[in-house]
Amino acid sequence: MEAGHSRAGEKLWSLTPQGLEAAAAELGRPVQEIGGLARGVGRTGAPHALCVGETIWTLSRPAPDLTRLQDAPHGAVEAARAEPVGFGTVESWATEVPLPATGTWATAGRGGAQADAVLTVPEAEVPLLFVEVDTCHMDAQRIATKLGKYARFLRRRVKDVDGRPRAMWRTRWEHPDGTRVAPGPLPPLLLVFHRLGPRSPESSWELVADRTRLHWAGRRQREDEYQAGGFHDYDDKIPLLFITIDALRDQGPTGRVFHRAGRDQPQTSHDAIGNPRRDLALACHWARDEERARQYQVQQEAAHEAKRPACTECGARFTNERWTYTRSRDAAWDEQRHLCAGCVTEAKARTLAEREAAEREACQRCRRRRQDDQPVTDPALRHAPPPDGVHCAACRQELNPQPDRGRLARRFLRGS
Repeated sequence: MEAGHSRAGEKLWSLTPQGLEAAAAELGRPVQEIGGLARGVGRTGAPHALCVGETIWTLSRPAPDLTRLQDAPHGAVEAARAEPVGFGTVESWATEVPLPATGTWATAGRGGAQADAVLTVPEAEVPLLFVEVDTCHMDAQRIATKLGKYARFLRRRVKDVDGRPRAMWRTRWEHPDGTRVAPGPLPPLLLVFHRLGPRSPESSWELVADRTRLHWAGRRQREDEYQAGGFHDYDDKIPLLFITIDALRDQGPTGRVFHRAGRDQPQTSHDAIGNPRRDLALACHWARDEERARQYQVQQEAAHEAKRPACTECGARFTNERWTYTRSRDAAWDEQRHLCAGCVTEAKARTLAEREAAEREACQRCRRRRQDDQPVTDPALRHAPPPDGVHCAACRQELNPQPDRGRLARRFLRGS
């Protein structure tokens, strides 16, 4: 460690080159990104830098290591478990990040800003958060001017590696994309006030919000029957949030302590950064569209069923497979296309039974029907042999001719 003094007489400590190398190896960061003195430390000491560090720690709220509390009282362990967890970890933060309105990341030009702290947690509800810390010494107009520089940087577009123009901040940080029609809101900016100076945080906040309305105010959408009062659309706008470090200490980053410009009541970080009224309106709109689609589908199905043909024999509606077959080219010559599948099966069974019965009743010699159950009306076959279950009367007459018994009887009577 090396020591020095500020103009205010405060003693300052910084890491030696060897200490920076050890810290870089421990944190997994390049040496050039860590170990620098915060702005203004040499002039006024380190109150602003300390406030930035306290803000980062309060927003992060790392989960306590319960293994180190094994010997602690039971109440301390339960309190540690109930402690709300914040956003990311200390490693998720970067301080004094340049936001170039001109130039590059490495060599920023004039007109840009420098963020006090930037939180990057792509997997969290707040994937990207810019933080500005004020010790109640800065004039509201200076804060508003810096927010204008934020807006200029966030709307700057550069050519990406694929040759297409892209927002410059998206080339470095991940953030949910908008749609092809709407670009979506810009990353949020959080103003954290520490009551060290003479200015009132509430008054400063009101002045900053009034003077930067162009950058955060949304466009009001129309009201409808599903969302009374309508909602605001914040596409291409900066969600501007305000909080005091005292409220953040007391309730933690998960409490309802975040004030958003344009809203009356404090909200949680998720609701303050998001747009609950818009989400509700869109959910109602999507539900209405789904209901309309469902009703339309029901009407189409009813109209389709009304056209479904019915069997001419039993009256049952055709199945989809049967209906498709009757409209095909193969069914043009089918005499049973007006019947359902069940009736077709029964008709085929009846035809087969009749055919089998006819085969059983046919003469094995001439293949005509024997008609054994009917009396012989042909005079020439009147004296045919009795039915044998095999041949018809004509074939029995030919195979086994019988003499005319009446003629023989007449001869016998004449001879006698």
